Amino acid sequence: MMFLAALLPVLVVFVLLVVMRRSAKLSMAAAYLVTALLALLLWNAPFAKVAGATVNGLVTAVTLLYIVFGAILLLYTVQESGAIRAIRRGFMDISPDRRIQAIIIAWMFGSMIEGASGFGTPAAVAAPLLVAIGFPAMAAVMVSLIIQSTPVSFGAVGTPMLVGIKTGLSNSTEVADTIAPATLDQYVPVVAANVALIHALVGFLIPLLMVGMMTRFFGASRSFAEGFRAWKFALFAGLAFTVPYWLVARFLGPEFPSLIGGLLGLMIIIPAARAGLFLPKDSFEFPPRADWGADWQGTLDAELAKAEISPHGHAARKEISLLTAWMPYVIVAVLLVLTRTIAPLKAWLTGPSTTLSMQNLFGSGINSSAQILYSPGTIMILASLISVALFQMRGSDYTKAWAISGKTMLAAAPALLLAVPMVQVFINSGSEGIASMPVTLAEGMAAATGEAWPIFAPLVGALGAFIAGSNTVSNMMFSLFQFSTAQGIGLDLVGVTFVVALQAVGGAAGNMICVHNVVAASATVGLTDREGDLIRKTLITMAYYVVQAGLIGMGLIHGGLWWGAAVLWALAVLMGMRANRA
Repeated sequence: MMFLAALLPVLVVFVLLVVMRRSAKLSMAAAYLVTALLALLLWNAPFAKVAGATVNGLVTAVTLLYIVFGAILLLYTVQESGAIRAIRRGFMDISPDRRIQAIIIAWMFGSMIEGASGFGTPAAVAAPLLVAIGFPAMAAVMVSLIIQSTPVSFGAVGTPMLVGIKTGLSNSTEVADTIAPATLDQYVPVVAANVALIHALVGFLIPLLMVGMMTRFFGASRSFAEGFRAWKFALFAGLAFTVPYWLVARFLGPEFPSLIGGLLGLMIIIPAARAGLFLPKDSFEFPPRADWGADWQGTLDAELAKAEISPHGHAARKEISLLTAWMPYVIVAVLLVLTRTIAPLKAWLTGPSTTLSMQNLFGSGINSSAQILYSPGTIMILASLISVALFQMRGSDYTKAWAISGKTMLAAAPALLLAVPMVQVFINSGSEGIASMPVTLAEGMAAATGEAWPIFAPLVGALGAFIAGSNTVSNMMFSLFQFSTAQGIGLDLVGVTFVVALQAVGGAAGNMICVHNVVAASATVGLTDREGDLIRKTLITMAYYVVQAGLIGMGLIHGGLWWGAAVLWALAVLMGMRANRA
């Protein structure tokens, strides 16, 4: 009964948002009420704890809205300056093929930004940039969410490993005794290397699945096969990221796999695309804008289309070089890396003097904080301000960029201000003698699966990320549970380590469908009340990811026919997609 009750908030979100296609605002309001009532009446959580979790959720939602605002402001600064024309022209010079452009911007550039920042920043940066060069808003958000998988476990300079896994396994004598004589600081890099291996074996297909999804839902012929015709370049791009990504994790540790993998990947695939290597014979383009469905477009599409045809806009009067046009995004990438890797700078930006904090909210023991200067939102706003001088923008043009950005952020506010508090109440629902709702769900699944648990371990990680909106939080919630469950089914330390790795891999995959990531990414392109449609689409790739990770995990632990099952699953997904038409 407790398992079914704990499942209820997840079902409310899924049924209202995905099945019934209600807005995120309505869905998350209903889910918050259900979760709060369950926490108070069935889990016996004190009212102060529910109130504290709610306030913490509101603070977190505001920090997410700040990132959304910074991303939109950066894009509109580039647009109003006229620089977007140079960026669009530069991509047409590399390749006019929208499949190639999606791979470069979403997969490779997005992975690099994930490695530097995490916390949904890649989708917030990549989605509006894709719209600006001619992608429908929904297509841009979808492909940006799909890549929120492979690089996520090493996002924000390894935070899901160094904070998520480490915190989740700390203060446990069971873990300390099992891994001895190694320490937890020595054990986490071992887990991280296994995480990178599983991600690489699953994730090298993501660019191919991504372009297949794009042509299936946003191409004139509505065909996966049209995307799959770019298979050579897609697989080349997949390996160009995952091979250095795995090597960095294996030999250098968990801080830089996604960051270095994305950077090296860009250095490999852009020259290759310019030289025509592995490019498909045909070139994919979206249907004419007049034929786009109303559900494809957000307010950003309309604003950019209006700016393109305006004879009076600042963008129409000025030519900017390609290098100068890209400088705002270069500035963002450099500042993200510097603020995350220079220890004294990071210590100051995240220290008590620059952190807004509220301790022990309502006596609940829950703390809340916001690191405004460390936020990617601040970095994007700073890059926008630098760009005003760089592009010699008029004050009226920049004022317009601020006005549109503020309006778009406010449109996303209601959904996020409901979604994140619901998540925090769900996570903090436990009381004395009663495990929290997410742990209750995980324990119920483990009891039902027995020795087949490694197949389902990634699903628990994905469920944690779907609920919490964070691979790091999912790892903190479930790492110890995964460790104990693996021991309980008789696995040795190697097998246990693979199960903990599967938790992290699943947690990364869950970012493709987590509600507040979808809401935040949609907000950056002015796409509202279409969150359910997006989740229905990204569920396809998420399902591939968690099932394939589970099968590969069984192969790594038990060997034998499980490797064949993993190959068959990948082939079944690809062949099933290829045979599907609208």
